[in-house]
Amino acid sequence: MSDLENNVEETLPEDYRSGVVAVVGRPNVGKSTLINRTLRQKIAIVSPKPQTTQRRQLGIFTDERAQILFVDTPGLHAPQHKLGEYMVKTAESAFRDADVILLVLDASAMPERGDELIAGTVERLRAGTPVILALNKADLLTPQNYEPNIAAHEALIPHEEAFVLSAFTGEGVDELINALIEKLPQGPRYYPADELSDVNMRFIAAEVIREKIMLLTEKEIPYSVAVEIDSYKERSDDMTYISAVIYVERDSQKGIVIGKGGDMIKKVGSDARAELAKIVGTKIFLDLRVKVLKNWRSDEKLMQRLGYRIKDED
Repeated sequence: MSDLENNVEETLPEDYRSGVVAVVGRPNVGKSTLINRTLRQKIAIVSPKPQTTQRRQLGIFTDERAQILFVDTPGLHAPQHKLGEYMVKTAESAFRDADVILLVLDASAMPERGDELIAGTVERLRAGTPVILALNKADLLTPQNYEPNIAAHEALIPHEEAFVLSAFTGEGVDELINALIEKLPQGPRYYPADELSDVNMRFIAAEVIREKIMLLTEKEIPYSVAVEIDSYKERSDDMTYISAVIYVERDSQKGIVIGKGGDMIKKVGSDARAELAKIVGTKIFLDLRVKVLKNWRSDEKLMQRLGYRIKDED
């Protein structure tokens, strides 16, 4: 261990806490929004479409009391293809290493069959791990449906605590963080205090581009898109060059992503460039190409090529 790491540990209080919080829930309940709110910076892409998160990503919250490693998982759902199976396995595998399971539910509506199924999955896989409920979207509750909605969600699964909150406005998030810290074991910092994620900029760039496609296109397009960064170069102190390939499954999808006269791909590039410039802190030269990779979501070899790999079970 380096002298720097020793110095960091020596300055931490004796009761410093650290651990893994697995963030699970149905698609589109606000898991990524909640993590971004907690970290006060965007590390996970967000869209109103379900299944936005496709891979496991680490969000690192650090303060003077604790370091929380949030594992943002794909939404649990009934898989329709190999990619869907990968997403569900990725979400379920997060349970193994978790010190706390944070089940995020959409409290703005009464629970549906899907909520009951995911609660059953969590109960089956929890293996004694404490469960805390994040009853999200409180900003959409009304005086009439507040009590019945909250009561119905709390009845879904035995849990340690439940917090009514809004990841969108920040209401109730600090109270949730305090409760999570209390549940973590004593331990060191595993990452530097200023580190927010374990992913590199190539991954973030690919996710930002994919997010813009999800926001700008409709129907089946978002779920058939993968983005691969084939070049990421800091050409100068104020210019970063990024070259990316956008893969779709069919020729018709390629036409939609490119758009009439190239208008859609230009809009995707403009929006992605603006956001990446804020993240990177330089101007961005973004080169986008669209290619067809037929049925990649159902081909394990193609998925591995695009970076979808699930950790082998111990």
